This record gives sequence, structure tokens and C-alpha cells, in this order.
Amino acid sequence: MFGEIVVGVALAVWLYLLAGRGGFWLATQRDDRDEPSRPLSWPAVVAVIPARNEAETIGQTVRSLLRQDYPGPLSVILVDDESQDGTAEIARRAAQDCGGSDRLEVLTGRPLPTGWTGKLWAVKQGVDQAATLPQAPDYLLLTDADISYERDALARLVARAQAGGYVLTSLMVKLRCESWAERCFVPAFVFFFQMLYPFAWVNRPSHPIAGAAGGCMLVRPAALLAAGGIAVIRDALIDDCALGAALKSHGPIWLGLTDRVASTRRYDGVDDIRRMVARSAYAQLGYSPLMLVGAVLGMALTYLAGPLLALFGSGVAQVLGIAVWILMAISFQPILRFYCRSPLWGLVLPAIALAYMAFTLDSAYQHSRGRGGLWKGRAQAKVAEQQ
Repeated sequence: MFGEIVVGVALAVWLYLLAGRGGFWLATQRDDRDEPSRPLSWPAVVAVIPARNEAETIGQTVRSLLRQDYPGPLSVILVDDESQDGTAEIARRAAQDCGGSDRLEVLTGRPLPTGWTGKLWAVKQGVDQAATLPQAPDYLLLTDADISYERDALARLVARAQAGGYVLTSLMVKLRCESWAERCFVPAFVFFFQMLYPFAWVNRPSHPIAGAAGGCMLVRPAALLAAGGIAVIRDALIDDCALGAALKSHGPIWLGLTDRVASTRRYDGVDDIRRMVARSAYAQLGYSPLMLVGAVLGMALTYLAGPLLALFGSGVAQVLGIAVWILMAISFQPILRFYCRSPLWGLVLPAIALAYMAFTLDSAYQHSRGRGGLWKGRAQAKVAEQQ
């Protein structure tokens, strides 16, 4: 009887997720599903790139931006955040290679003050510098140092922002999915993100859920200023969603999947994925042990109860367990297709979710050791606790 109750609750959870959570799993919010009209005049855009020891990827990022087929004014500000691997020089050479040296400005980042995460302090410096340019930008493109843009990506992004009057237009960049670890964990990462922040709800002005994807965010400077500037999220580890929440009260926002903008950052092994997830998972739970326990129990109920009873149960419990497993596998199919992965990965989602549970517990453990939010040698979670 207990097994039937547990799997019955799990079934109810999956019926809600599939039918009542904004259709997150359908992956329909994409930048290629409609063609926004091109603006009559193209606004000025300044891309701001915070970079700390990004020698491996920064050259491709800078080249892809400076080679954009964008009809309007476009320049790039790179904020070198105390890099020790020649990041700034590689960026300058990349700009020279594509004839865009006059459109790249490299700032040497100032020392990190108390109360700021390193990335957001670098972003603030870039945003402040953009405001001093002779031609003030109509949009800021806040992007990461490992992002590569197809030639038409920015024009399409700006056209969408203009057509929708969005104060924030964000793309969930296509993550690298080549190594075994990436093939196993990356589609699930995007799947879980969509579950937490259903894109259709994010894109609905009347809905309270807000979110964004930090690799590619096109922002109206006036809206950012009205929201309090970058300083309003200065201690946020999940800074993209924090920015989305800050800006949604000042106008409509939009978030979608894309094939035109991609991350070049490599995750060659499971440990690389673990570190990526552990950097912010506990922050997502507000550093709360009770929330951590609740999240682990909730994931166990949602992802493990059904498959375990399908394998080891009997009678009604086993039948319901099979139904839960089937619904789970079905829900995973759209994002698997987006990443060109076999549909059979849908059957493995319970095991993948178990690994993410372990990564979340590790995030709490790293936080307890004073290593929360560790990125490029900085343990940034302590910043939030100081506020």
C-alpha cells in the first residue's frame, strides 16, 4: 500500500509537470520558430565581456562578435579580470585578425571590492564604460567569454528585442555536447533549467516567474538603470535569473533556445560537470539545509520512486511505476532531439537525476568548506552571506 501511495504521488507530479508547468518540456520557445520583422533603423549595441583566465575561448568569442553581419553600430568592451594567461592579448590579436581592432576596447579590471562577485564587478565596469562612449548604446549585449555567435545571431536578437519591446532578450546558448560527460549531462541540465524557469512563463509579462540565460543577454540600458543597475544583483551567484527578475518589473522579457549561439567551454569529464553544477546549486536553495533536504526528497520522489517500483515492485505499484517512467522518458524527448541525442537517453533520466542529486549535495558540502561558488580560484558564495 505504501508503495502504491508513493508512486501515485509521483504519477500526479509528472501529470502536473507535463500538463500544468508551462509546457516547459516541449522546448517550443526558440529563436527559429518565428521571424521577427527587421527594424527600419538598427540601434547601437555594445557587447560587454567579463573575462578571467579565458585564453582558451576568448579569441573565438571576440572574432565571432566582430564578424557579425549587423547593420548598426557594434563595439566590444572586454573587462580583463586579473587574468594571468594572456586573455587580453589574445583578444587584441583576435580583433586584429578580423580587422576589428578599432571596435574592441580592453579594460584592466579594478580590484574586487567587498560585497561583489567577480563576474558582476567586471560586468559593472564594462557597463559603466559603455555609458561614457560618444554614442551611448541602445542595447548592451552581456555575454560570456566562451560564447560563439553565428554571423546573423545579433541581428536576429536585436530584431526580436525591437519587435517585442523587450527590456531583456536572452538566449539559452547551445552548450557543447561532444564528450561522454556532456552527452550524458548537458541535455538534462537544460531540461532541469526549463523546469525551474518555464520559458513560456518567463515570456509572459503577467507571470511572476522571471529568468534569463547569462551567456547571451541583450539589455536596454535605461531599464537596467531603472532597476538599480548591476549593483542590485552584485552578490548573486545565479546572476542571470536575478537580472531577469530585476528587469521584468520594468518591461517584458524573453528567453528562448537557440542554435545560433553556442558555448565553446569544454566539460570533458563528469568532475567538470560536477563543479559546474556545484558552483550554484546550493545558492539556488538559498543556502538552506531544510531546502536542501526538501529538494533531495522531492527529486527522489519525482525521478527515482517510479523506476524503482517499475523494476522491483508488483501489482498496481509496478504498473504505476512503469507509467511514471514512460512519462519521464517522453518529457525528455524534445530536448534530446534539440541536442541530437538518441531517444533511449530518456530511459536513463532517473540515473542522470540521481547524479544531479549528488552534485547538489556536493554543492552544500563545498559551501560548508568555504568553497561555495568556486570559480577561477574565487569562492564567491561567501559574498552573499556577508550581505
